[in-house]
Amino acid sequence: MDEAEEGEAPAGGGKKKLIMMAGAGLAVVLLGGGGWFFFLKKKPETAQAQPVEVAKPVAFVDLPDMTVNLSVGQDRPQYLRVKVALEVTDAKVADQIKPIMPRVVDAFQLYLREMRPSDIEGSAGIFRLRDELTRRVNTAVHPARVNAVLFREIVVQ
Repeated sequence: MDEAEEGEAPAGGGKKKLIMMAGAGLAVVLLGGGGWFFFLKKKPETAQAQPVEVAKPVAFVDLPDMTVNLSVGQDRPQYLRVKVALEVTDAKVADQIKPIMPRVVDAFQLYLREMRPSDIEGSAGIFRLRDELTRRVNTAVHPARVNAVLFREIVVQ
């Protein structure tokens, strides 16, 4: 009887282990399937396709290269050379701006001559310069509108 009891004890414990391992395997399969469901499931296509906005082409107006002396006081003179392009909505606006280009250049020259080298140091100085020039050019070309002033080259000597 001792042998029978000894034989039954491992068999009974083996069934429990087998059930526990099968349960763990089932849990892994279910968790793996749930992970697949959430992470790899393809999202359903919507019945209506969203309209894609097509970017309208913009036009650019190049200004003549400008070289101005900066306001530095009694020290040796320093110069600023800029090459600028104006971004406008379309060619029609560019054609409106070209006849009044001397007014735009004058607005730029007056502002740039009052600049100090410290005013345009770093990217923050360039952004402030761009914003101010955009504001001034829009005043000069009103009712036309310039979207942005783009620097092609900036050199301080």
